[in-house]
Amino acid sequence: MPTILLIFNLMLLNISNAYSQEIDDSFANPNQAEAEYFAASPQNQNKSIIYIFYNNSPCEGCPQTIELIESIYDQEYTNLYNLFLINYQNDIENDFIAKYNLQQPLEIVLVQVNDGAEFGYKKLNYLENMISDPISFEEYFTNQVNTFLGNQ
Repeated sequence: MPTILLIFNLMLLNISNAYSQEIDDSFANPNQAEAEYFAASPQNQNKSIIYIFYNNSPCEGCPQTIELIESIYDQEYTNLYNLFLINYQNDIENDFIAKYNLQQPLEIVLVQVNDGAEFGYKKLNYLENMISDPISFEEYFTNQVNTFLGNQ
């Protein structure tokens, strides 16, 4: 079992590294307080967030789902929102588990941000069950993001 976890973490690291130049990763350090994130850049004050949370017990479709979300983000939302890939079980300071009631191996959380404050969030669960149809997946995901975050 530890070998599977190591392989999964390496896959996630490779996915994250592939997009690191295009994704604002200033919040990628889970020890950084949200106030510091908002203070890090004036652009962050009004930039909503798409979190990809995963844990140490990956699901079979998690890597492919993460890759698909990052691809959609890259095509549609790079300049509109920030995207963060976070292992919530390694979170020490921010306590994302309690804040967003994280329980599944993969959970996507959309967070509305305005004027340096969070104004609500929406969880998208079980997306890994939808990856067999990438077109429907993309339609569902973009509809959820556009509806909740408003495609600013």
